[in-house]
Amino acid sequence: MNDVVYFDAAASFLKPESVIDIQADFLRHRYANAGRGVCARAGAVDDMVAHARQRVADFINADSAQIVFTSNATDGLNRATNIILAQYGHDYLPTVAVSDLDHHSARLPWVEMLARGKIRELLKCELDENFDINIKSVPKSDVLVITAMSNVLGAAQDVVAIIRAARRKNPNVITIVDASQYVVHEKIDVRAWDCDFLVFSGHKIGADTGIGILYIRDADKYMPDKFGGGMVLRVDDNMTIWNNAPDKFEAGTLPLTQICGLAVAIDELESHRPNLDLIKYMYDGLKKNSRIKILSSRDAAVLTFVVDGMHPLDFGTYAGANGICLRVGNMCASWICHALGVDGAVRVSVGPWNTKLDADKFLSVVEKIVK
Repeated sequence: MNDVVYFDAAASFLKPESVIDIQADFLRHRYANAGRGVCARAGAVDDMVAHARQRVADFINADSAQIVFTSNATDGLNRATNIILAQYGHDYLPTVAVSDLDHHSARLPWVEMLARGKIRELLKCELDENFDINIKSVPKSDVLVITAMSNVLGAAQDVVAIIRAARRKNPNVITIVDASQYVVHEKIDVRAWDCDFLVFSGHKIGADTGIGILYIRDADKYMPDKFGGGMVLRVDDNMTIWNNAPDKFEAGTLPLTQICGLAVAIDELESHRPNLDLIKYMYDGLKKNSRIKILSSRDAAVLTFVVDGMHPLDFGTYAGANGICLRVGNMCASWICHALGVDGAVRVSVGPWNTKLDADKFLSVVEKIVK
């Protein structure tokens, strides 16, 4: 399997050796539960969790109390939905604005809440001719969901401008940013963005699966959405007093091994970002083939295309048989595929491990498949 070219970083990043090593060492020599022991070993795990939380906070320019560990971005987006709706209560049904750039997990929770009668209306941010969110047409809403980078088109959105436009229409709008693709390629600054919630998954940046981040700006004003050990300060038959954030949002045992690797993954990512010149190089190569229609732009973070007369699954099967791993289908983003007029596509995404030799092999395989 070592001769396989892995061009599927946008689906899940390969794990650096440093992440694998530190997690293995933790499991072999340093494992204990967090927040539940008084021995030195348990205390060291508490320190490890605190360090990882602070590393994430520094990474996105937040405070550590605003960082909640989740299982992934999907979990974070679903939890944000429930936390926000609990804040509104039963007497007010909010309007929610989404866009066709959204990943399923960013929009489906609100689609379901509309079906259940939990929100009043689902509005849509219009896209411009480049399939970016049209800042001039951001609707007035109570909640705004922003996909900072589409996992089909790979273009970074102007989050600052979008949020400013939304706040001009409603200063109290609650903003949720899905940064799952953006976080790999661009610097995040939640203070500059002025967002209320933000999510991303650890496995997108080289950490393990099973760990995600939910940033909550005003964490102490919201009620917890999960209940169990570790998130209560006092409980009896008639009264519960919650811990302060972030503890009140982290019921039960945390994914400690994954948290251990998360800080190292961030260090690795900041030192070795993906080389997007490879995307431009392959874009230029595909442009020469008249049967290939490229959907993404040359300066995007991914290369997405369709082949005239060939189903994406067939292309992916042929590519895989020739040692190329990539993503095919709707990329869990049906709405933008519909807007583009396709049912699915082929997506190439790169990581720090990819080289020009990989790109040349890909272009050679494409030429072999698309004759």
